[in-house]
Amino acid sequence: MYRKYLNGRIGSLIYITGTLIRGLSTQTFAEKKFGLTPDQYVILSLLIENEEIMYQRQIAEIMFKDRSNISRIIDGMCRKNLIKKVPDSNGRRIYKLIVTEEGRKIKDKIFKTDIVLRNEITKDITEEELTTTFNTLEKMNINIRDKVKLQI
Repeated sequence: MYRKYLNGRIGSLIYITGTLIRGLSTQTFAEKKFGLTPDQYVILSLLIENEEIMYQRQIAEIMFKDRSNISRIIDGMCRKNLIKKVPDSNGRRIYKLIVTEEGRKIKDKIFKTDIVLRNEITKDITEEELTTTFNTLEKMNINIRDKVKLQI
């Protein structure tokens, strides 16, 4: 039904789809009382899955969020003892982000729910369609990423 209203507006469809996915994730995390936001889960996942020392700036660049937003999210994660900020020897205001044992436990606890959400979102979509969609969105991202001015 909405298709006739969007009339080929790919940006609107992407925005609406993103909003719905974010809403479903937020709703599910709240219902399950994880005590964690989807953004915090993404950061935990990035830190754990990459098995390397990451900095706040790298997280901001990956998630395409401004410094103050990422700072707020990371500070909240530190208060919950999910990650630690360790000062880097190269700069007094540069911190390495390290996942705590508590952070690893909660990430493992949420992982099954994450898989269920992903399966629900991609239900009835073939691997080929997902690959094509991902590749197309990635190309669109590359086309416009440098044109958006955020202080990351």
